Amino acid sequence: QVQLVESGGGFVQPGGSLRLSCVGSGFTFSNVIMTWYRQAPGKERELVASISRTGGGTTYAVSVKGRFTISRDNAKNTVYLQMNSLKPEDTGVYYCYAAGLAAWGQGTQVTVST
Repeated sequence: QVQLVESGGGFVQPGGSLRLSCVGSGFTFSNVIMTWYRQAPGKERELVASISRTGGGTTYAVSVKGRFTISRDNAKNTVYLQMNSLKPEDTGVYYCYAAGLAAWGQGTQVTVST
């Protein structure tokens, strides 16, 4: 079955960096647009970044543009989210999503705080 497993979350101080990973299985990873979402406490889930099947095209939320970078390695069935210059407002649970399959990972918690 389709499975997405995120990792890499944690606690970091403002200005720090984290790299999230999401490994997909049970489907042809290179055929699927992959997206990262996040959900802050008390807020709706929002799109953070998306990457095309080949990795040649990316889109970002305005709030993270210039600080976050999405990438993928189709040989490893993995999508990444490099997060730099983290802010407290980046705190939340980060999920990866396989577009077209309506498949979500379990999420990984990111906390940015002093």
